[in-house]
Parts: sequence; structure tokens; C-alpha cells
Amino acid sequence: MNPLFDHGLSTGSALLLFVCLAIALGFEFVNGFHDTANAVATVIYTHALKPTVAVVVSAFFNFAGVLIGGISVAMGIIKLLPLDLVVAGGSGIGIATVLSLLLSAILWNLGTWYLGIPASSSHTLIGSIIGVGLANSMRAGHVFGQGINLTKVAETMLSLVISPLFGFLAAGLLLLLVKRLFGRSHAMHEPPVQDVPPPPLIRAMLIATCSGVSLAHGSNDGQKGVGLVMLILIGIVPAGFALDAGATQAEIQRTLRAVDSIEQTIERHSDRAGSADATVVRTQFLGVRQHLAGRGRIAEIPRTERFAVRQEILTADKSLEALVKRGGLGLSSSEARALASDRKALRRLTDYAPSWVLLAIALSLGIGTMVGWRRIVVTVGEKIGKAHLTYAQGACAELIAASTIGIASATGLPVSTTHVLSSGIAGTMVAKGAGVQHTTVRNIVIAWVLTLPVTMLLAGVLFTLMRLAFG
Repeated sequence: MNPLFDHGLSTGSALLLFVCLAIALGFEFVNGFHDTANAVATVIYTHALKPTVAVVVSAFFNFAGVLIGGISVAMGIIKLLPLDLVVAGGSGIGIATVLSLLLSAILWNLGTWYLGIPASSSHTLIGSIIGVGLANSMRAGHVFGQGINLTKVAETMLSLVISPLFGFLAAGLLLLLVKRLFGRSHAMHEPPVQDVPPPPLIRAMLIATCSGVSLAHGSNDGQKGVGLVMLILIGIVPAGFALDAGATQAEIQRTLRAVDSIEQTIERHSDRAGSADATVVRTQFLGVRQHLAGRGRIAEIPRTERFAVRQEILTADKSLEALVKRGGLGLSSSEARALASDRKALRRLTDYAPSWVLLAIALSLGIGTMVGWRRIVVTVGEKIGKAHLTYAQGACAELIAASTIGIASATGLPVSTTHVLSSGIAGTMVAKGAGVQHTTVRNIVIAWVLTLPVTMLLAGVLFTLMRLAFG
């Protein structure tokens, strides 16, 4: 049976599942017309493509980006949540977590889109996750802030801060390089003429950079939707999605070999690890081994035990991470690399996404791309700088944006397409000597600054209310 139609689900749970999935796909749909307007802004504004053609091209490349982008960013998003929420499958608190994240992110995205302000879906989602984590830590028996993966939060926030600064500087420098190579009088430095397409080579360049930004956007932002859908599936249908149902016997054996290798590493350094800490990790790995030993397929694990295996793997990995961070193992550089590889293999059964999830997110993002682009296209084309956007500026900003987002996707870091591209255009305006429109830049910065605290508060309040509602 398809795990999505798990026969163990009650009618109420099945209805809740489909409502949550619809909201998650709605988030990605909103993300499509909210963020992807940035990708099509230059080709539409410069008349390189007609709007209807531009959004279809962008939708196609967004769709392709989701399918080829992998899931490292998706798993990074999940790891921002406290472990007790990630392993709270099938419980009211797990459902409250998912719904509060989704509703908070969608509400802020729609609000900023309506006002025509290029805001970041990445900031929105991450702010919502932090808000839920903080609200969860305020429950009885918790310590405020406890359980939040501060290292992952700091790493994510650093990427969100550095990427637009890099976009600003790199796009400005690239424009100066183009001016030096082609001269200031080249047709690339002319603003678009009303309803007249640019020269063929420039047109091809603009279409290529637009496609690159769309592909990169899909590979990064699409993964955020994948992460949300997996949270929903694991939370509501834990027996079907707690572990990768498609895992082969070889993959299960690889997980067991990773357990053996990690235990051997701990044993070699047990004098430094401390007997108590080492015992905790070994006990958690014992449960993993008992559940997986002799299994040829995940289906051979009793349905009622599959989520327990997921909990054991994630908890053991978390304990091991804490042990390493305390410096208890004293690993050499080669041992540290080997341990990182073993931990990745250990989580292979839990860090996954079915192909149909990738396809659903790709379709939602692609369809959303074809809706609601007008508001932000005008902002990007005319309201960031004091002069109209030229062909060279649009191409430079998009080339830098595509490169930055692509690198971030490859390294598993979420970045904001909106902020990288908007900052790149602002950088080209400064390099050109035109300056920027302070009102628009101020609004973008205000949205950038407010997104985190507003979504943290909104998600925290929603989580508290829904936790009471779902028990």
C-alpha cells in the first residue's frame, strides 16, 4: 500500500494530512509568484521576452531546479527545529509545529507581495522555525532557548546576511569589468526602449541569465518546500514516512556498518569521551542495530516500530554531535572526516524525500511562477535605482545571483533569491554612478529587518494556540 494512504489513519487524521499538504503546496505556490518575479524581472523589463513567455520559461527551469537540486537544504531546514519536535511524529505537538510554520510563512509572504516589497521566503521560513522552537522551549519542563540548534541557526543566518552583501559587491564589480571590456558606449549599457527587444546577442544573454536564476531558485527554495512536506508526512503518517521505504538491503547494511564504525571510533577514544557519555551513545546505537539487523527491506520492520527507529537514529546522532563538540573524542583531522562520512551514512534512512514529493513541489513552484509577477517586476526594474535598468546591469545581477544561489544549494545552505538579486541590482546602480532610490531600498531593508522578528512572533503565537487545540 502507498504509505500516503496508510490504512492506520483515522478519517480525521487523513483529512488533516491532506489539508496540511495543501497548505504546504500553497506555500510553495506563493513562493513561486513571490520570489520568482525577481528572476523574470530583467527579461520582462528589458523586453527580451514577453511576460507570458518569460514566466513559462522561468517556471520550467524552477521545476527542473527542484528535481535536480537534491535535498541537502531541505534537511538543513528540518535540523533547525529542536530535536523533540522533529521526533514528535503522530502527536498533537508535531501537528501544531507544522501548521504554525506554514501559516506564519504564507501570511508574511502574501503581505509583502501585496505591498510589492521584495521580501525573502527564506527569512520568512527560518524566522517561523525559530519562533516555534522558542515557543516550544517555554513549555513546562523546558529551559528557554533549549533544544534549538544554535550552530545551524547561526550558520544559516550567516549565509542569509553574507549572500546579499556578496551580491551587491560582486554584481557591481562585474559591471565595472564589463564596462572595461566592452566600453561605456556599448549597446549593453543602454536602457531598454519601449516595446523594442534588445539586440540578439544581448537578448540571448538575458534569457540565459534569467534561466540560470530560475534553475538556481528552484534548486534552493524548492528544497524548503520539500522539507516542510516531509515534516508533515513524518508527523502525521510516521509509520509510512519515518524511514525511507524504498531503501534497499545494501542501504540498510550501509547504515549498520556506519553504526559499527562510529562505535569503533568511540571505543578508540573512550578514555577521553568519558564513560557516561560513551555509554549513552552506545545504548542508543544498540536500539538501531536491534531494529535493523537482518532486515532486507524497511517493510520488514513492524509498522509500530519504524518511528522508534527514526527516533533512535536522530537521538544517537545528536548525542554523538554533542560529544564531538565538547571535544571529548580528540579526533585527528582524518578521523573527523571519517566520522562525518559515517554520520551521513547513518542518517541515510531518515534524510530522504520520495520522488513524488519532489514532483509535487516542483509543480507548485512552477505554476506559482506564472502568477502575480507584475508587482515586483516594476520594483526591480525601476524603483531600486535612480536610473532605468540597463541590459548589462540586469545580466550582471542575474549572473551573480544564479552563481551565489547555486553554490549555496550545493553546500546545503538556504539563501534568499530576492535579497541576492535586489542587492545585485543595487550594486550595479552604484557602480554605474546612478545611485539608488532610498525609499525603495529602505522598504526592502525594513522588510529584511522585520521578517525575522515578525515571523518568529507570529509562528510562536500560532504554535501556542495550536498546541492547545491539538493537545
